[in-house]
Amino acid sequence: MPPVDDAFAAVYSKYLPAIGGFLARRVEHRFVEDLAADVFAIAWRRRATVTAGEELPWLYRIAANLVANHRRQQATAASLLFALRATDTAPSAEDIAITDLALADAWRRLRPRDREVLALAVLEDLPIPAISTSLGVSANAVSIRLHRAKKTLARLMDGPDDTAPKAGPASKADAGPKAGPASKADPTPKVDTAPDADPTDKDESVPSERSTPQPT
Repeated sequence: MPPVDDAFAAVYSKYLPAIGGFLARRVEHRFVEDLAADVFAIAWRRRATVTAGEELPWLYRIAANLVANHRRQQATAASLLFALRATDTAPSAEDIAITDLALADAWRRLRPRDREVLALAVLEDLPIPAISTSLGVSANAVSIRLHRAKKTLARLMDGPDDTAPKAGPASKADAGPKAGPASKADPTPKVDTAPDADPTDKDESVPSERSTPQPT
């Protein structure tokens, strides 16, 4: 990295631990030092573009881009198929699993964009305006995305919904009327017919011998 002035050196000293922690939650520890150096090398070259007071979220944005590029390179080296997966710069589920297995499972099932906004808000403890700067979206968009991500994470951690009524035998109140003999008050006359008998057959009797024509 080229020589730096005192102001930039102060920024480097102030935010290096935060950037190091950001990277350590996202890549293998052996890559953290090199990536942190790359973050501040890029920051030095672009230092004229940062707004005063927004240095940390700006550095997070640079770091997130480097993490994405690093993961692409690692994926390409490991497997072409793996390289086709969506880029994700949030901490991995394995990192989360160290402290909470249920959270790790829910974290794994979140979309990458939900993981990233939650990571910035909870792990990096950034306020909405700083997350807005880091992600390059409006503060309103961050608020909406963060709210939805929290709801999704809570739903995933709760597991399947157990509030739905379970299927079981119908209660007496729900059961229909039972089949049984007709009551005395039932005005419907009974008809004794053979099974499958057609009631219209009673009008179609066999002709008697008297109606049969006699041969001449």
